[in-house]
Amino acid sequence: MNKSLKTSAALLTLSLALTTGAVSAAPFITTLPATKAPQAAAANQTFSIEVNGTAIAEHGFQTAGAKEPLIPLRSVAEALGFTITWNPKTKAVDLSKGTTFTTVKSGEDRYAVNKMNKSLGTVPVTKADKLFVPVSFVSEVLNQNISVEGQQIMVSSAVEHQNETGVITAINQDKKYPSVQIKGTGTAGLVLNLGEDTVIAAADGTKLDIADLQIGMTIEAEHANFATLSLPPQTPAYAITVQDSKLQKDTLGTQGIVEEVLTSEDGSLSIRIKGTGLTDTSQSEVVLRINADTAIVNESGEAVSGSSLVQGAQVIGFYSPVLTRSLPPIGTALKVVVETVQQ
Repeated sequence: MNKSLKTSAALLTLSLALTTGAVSAAPFITTLPATKAPQAAAANQTFSIEVNGTAIAEHGFQTAGAKEPLIPLRSVAEALGFTITWNPKTKAVDLSKGTTFTTVKSGEDRYAVNKMNKSLGTVPVTKADKLFVPVSFVSEVLNQNISVEGQQIMVSSAVEHQNETGVITAINQDKKYPSVQIKGTGTAGLVLNLGEDTVIAAADGTKLDIADLQIGMTIEAEHANFATLSLPPQTPAYAITVQDSKLQKDTLGTQGIVEEVLTSEDGSLSIRIKGTGLTDTSQSEVVLRINADTAIVNESGEAVSGSSLVQGAQVIGFYSPVLTRSLPPIGTALKVVVETVQQ
């Protein structure tokens, strides 16, 4: 995969809003090292601030008995690459970086992260016409590294990218919030949120669109190193590369248990899967023929032995919509993902 994505195109689909009305967005939890919790101040204290190793002119402060220090929002956020603007309609400060957007309002301990409100226990305050936010805002909302040592606050940009490979089990082509799910169904796996800057391509570099994606495809995803607490967790995707050389249109899928393994007179193998269809037209029960072209893989798309297709195995079968009219219908497996084998 081409890793040379521009920083400005980094897709952090945190749709954040913090106003007096309804908010949108879901909390993202960073995998970064935990911030060292500052001790409550015995008296007013002043803190020097470094961002990515460079000291900024303004200082933070902590009042007596306060939970944590407050830092100047504009100078710290701009040093991290965010654009800061005043929104006269909401009477709040808007922060943006690429597709990242959040709003901070003085006096409100209500921080929205991906459709859910988050309290940090400290409200933003205005002092000398400057808005100050709790130091934890940097790690909990902006997902950056922060450390408090004595009277010094050190902020550093987080590594935003990591790679993961998996088989697509669901596709949401909503024009506003498109996404794909990999490595599981229902509450399992990982949801990759897509945006205008998400690069979708075939393994040979051919540009693709979300409409070209099909369930059953093995993809390599470059995504953020943080995810929501939801089930399944969600994370912004920077790039998706389809690993399969053959693109199958209108693929169907059934997730369930192998109820029966059938061997025909010529030695060919078929499995009967009973469970849940992954699309509106997929079958809840289907018999799939296994042939030389059937890929048998794990949730990450890695090849596994055909011997894992045994009665009781939990699998996801992907197949063409061309099926017999028998009950259950019979088709040919394009790919079978082996999730678990029941003992």
